[in-house]
Amino acid sequence: MTTPASTRTPMLTEIVIPGLVGPDGLIARHRPIPTPGKGQALIQMLATGVSFAEQQMRRGRYPDQPKFPFVLGYDLVGIVTAVGPDVDTSVVGRRVAAVVKTGGWTTHALVDARLLVPVPDGIDPTDAETVVVNGITARQMMNKAKVKSGQTILVHGANGGVGNTLVQLAHHAGIRVIGTASARHHNALAEMGAEPIDYNDPQLANRVRQLVPGGVDAVFDHLGGPSFERSFRLLAPGGTLVAYGMATQKDDTTNMLGTFLGVYGRLALWSLLPNGRRAFFYNFWGGKVIQPKRFRQRLASDLTYVLSLLAQGAITPHVAARIPLAEASRAMTLAESKTAYGKVVLVP
Repeated sequence: MTTPASTRTPMLTEIVIPGLVGPDGLIARHRPIPTPGKGQALIQMLATGVSFAEQQMRRGRYPDQPKFPFVLGYDLVGIVTAVGPDVDTSVVGRRVAAVVKTGGWTTHALVDARLLVPVPDGIDPTDAETVVVNGITARQMMNKAKVKSGQTILVHGANGGVGNTLVQLAHHAGIRVIGTASARHHNALAEMGAEPIDYNDPQLANRVRQLVPGGVDAVFDHLGGPSFERSFRLLAPGGTLVAYGMATQKDDTTNMLGTFLGVYGRLALWSLLPNGRRAFFYNFWGGKVIQPKRFRQRLASDLTYVLSLLAQGAITPHVAARIPLAEASRAMTLAESKTAYGKVVLVP
């Protein structure tokens, strides 16, 4: 006997990573849509992103990631469909963004209502997704580096999700940007106002010095390893190196904690040198691991700012691909290929 559609239990689809697997090892799981509890909101996902965080979690190398198995997805944009006790019911039906660290790759997500940030009307949810984690990261790193109009920065991986957002925020603020990327992305970077350099150029450091003989005021480096040392040497007196990843070491099998401690220590020592330069590692304070009110307020403020620029057309979203959630493995493969310009986004 067939169960009438009206009496079937509503189901969600979520993407689970079962362990240390390749992109094709991700699993689609189906289960009943949950009811929000106290302080929670149920979000129907409209867009969720594929970032470096998920790529590292797949390898078991992301700080404080849960034990396998778990649902991937650092952030999402969606519609509030229900709320639990102690949540303002007026948010039901509104479009919101949230940083959750895990659990975003799902058609329906239970989210701490304190993490919700309104998405302005008129913004496509896929476009909004490109600036959730990426926009917050770029905005906070620029604030930490204290770069100002008229100064010059170097952005490594300027074609990536964080990179191209950095380029646009800096250009909007009147800051000169030199961006590294493969040659096929140079025209797009130039259109955004950046001066492109091939990241494969063995004379990259000399090319930067030719453009800015006195050194750059800040470098944003997600590469790690020897790149951090080269970036620090390219700084002008008083300049700042913002390290925010170690992409070149993503497949490293050494102890992750030891690697991070080594990097933190080295950057701290460089900041003590008598040359006026600073170096630090940026950590994204968001999702479930950090709950203090001041961090939530800072996150919401920075995301609101970037979303407002997006709504005004002051910055442009760069979507590398829109891929159905059911094809998450293909999306992960594309994101890890280093060929994408912008952010790979999953949609229902």
